[in-house]
Amino acid sequence: MDIELLYFDGCPNWQLARDRLAEALAATGNAGTPIRLRRIETPEAAERAAFAGSPTIRIDGIDPFGPTEGVGLTCRVYRTADGPGGAPSTAELIDVLRRVEGRQG
Repeated sequence: MDIELLYFDGCPNWQLARDRLAEALAATGNAGTPIRLRRIETPEAAERAAFAGSPTIRIDGIDPFGPTEGVGLTCRVYRTADGPGGAPSTAELIDVLRRVEGRQG
């Protein structure tokens, strides 16, 4: 499983997303899976990366919380069970990881 977390330095939620993703990986028996951090620094880099806002999580190259509209150096808002949030919940990430494992198995 290839996991990438895209973010920009001014984002207040990318570290929360990283921590929740690590918790979800541990909960699904994938604690050793690396999370590649990819900092997006310019609007041009955001365009090239199809960066949907910070934080964006991609698993095997796919954004499991997409599709989104637009790209750029913006904060991303996720729809969570508790309302809009700056990062997916750990439970939502666990669900995503289990779906990905089901496709791979």
